Amino acid sequence: MNLVTSVVRQANSVARTIPATFLRGGTSKGIFLQRSHLPQDTSKWNEIFLGLMGSPDAEYGRQLDGMGGGISSLSKICVVQPASLEQLQTLGVDVEYTFVQVGIRDSTIDYSGNCGNLSSMIGVFALDEGMVDDTAQRIQNSRITVRAFNTNTRKIVNTTFPIDPDSGMADLTLPETRIAGVSGEASQIQLDFHKPSGARTGKLLPAEVPMTKLEITEGTFCASLVDATNPTIFVDRAEIVNVSKTEDPGSHEQLRLLEILRREGAIRMGLDPNAQAQPKIAMLSPPMATDSDADIEIIALSMGVPHKAVPMTVGLCLGVAANTRGTLPSKFLRRKIVGESKLVKLRHPGGVVEVGALFDTEGKVESASVIRTGRRLMKGYVWY
Repeated sequence: MNLVTSVVRQANSVARTIPATFLRGGTSKGIFLQRSHLPQDTSKWNEIFLGLMGSPDAEYGRQLDGMGGGISSLSKICVVQPASLEQLQTLGVDVEYTFVQVGIRDSTIDYSGNCGNLSSMIGVFALDEGMVDDTAQRIQNSRITVRAFNTNTRKIVNTTFPIDPDSGMADLTLPETRIAGVSGEASQIQLDFHKPSGARTGKLLPAEVPMTKLEITEGTFCASLVDATNPTIFVDRAEIVNVSKTEDPGSHEQLRLLEILRREGAIRMGLDPNAQAQPKIAMLSPPMATDSDADIEIIALSMGVPHKAVPMTVGLCLGVAANTRGTLPSKFLRRKIVGESKLVKLRHPGGVVEVGALFDTEGKVESASVIRTGRRLMKGYVWY
């Protein structure tokens, strides 16, 4: 290899890198990028995102050639930039962000929905990158709230977290809380979705009724089609088990049936049935009689496979749906939900999570909230 060839190869290698931060938010991990580090031409983004994650990995589905982890909760990207002057004046937000779900075995790049877990770290990333102004004046009780505009759902998402008094940066190491699916204690991050109804469809109940019937070749199924934080189809797990003849949520029989129902529900919601990321589908059931820690049980699918915990936007959607009269979730609740925050305890495959919803005097959803934790994992350059 001569000198010229070596220099060219080195230049090409460096040219295919981008500054990035790798963060855990809730039970997901993802790459956080500044919008200014990406091409202005968004048509060039998909190639970069696939390269970052190591997709498509049709043969093995492990994404070993990139930063992905072979499951949907580890194949995510957030693109963040400071809010425009107009956004600051009209919406009062600090930053805007776009969530990207990257396919694992295929080249799917999905911008149709948001990620609740990674949303919990938008404020931390924005503060680390110097995107938040007047931070000292905004700290209350050693905590700060960062307001973000999510471009996928066109909704405002707030995160509140503790600040280290010496550095002025987010302190994620306080032993304040623990969440199911993550070992150990960490600082509490409060995640609030402002006016979450109609994130994709413009309506809390896109079918116009709290509960409907989905009719497919395999039978007729009760379902609630709810759009809060992200559109979700809630179905009765007992009906799914009865028709599929198996209790295994990862079985071919259940996955096939749930995908047919998801596509039918998508059509009823006015959404694209071919977009695998949205709407999501989740099976519900009452908690076991011996389970005193949960109000309802949920098994959710993400990108066609059972989630090891629960996609946080699905959990938040369920929290809203459970407090909406006549829905399938409301019928499965073990107890009447009381209190201003309407907290609901969800039992998922990884444990229990509490989600809350605030309603105004007219019964409209004011906000949906949940507590998460997060951790900084890496900051540097990533190849694509």
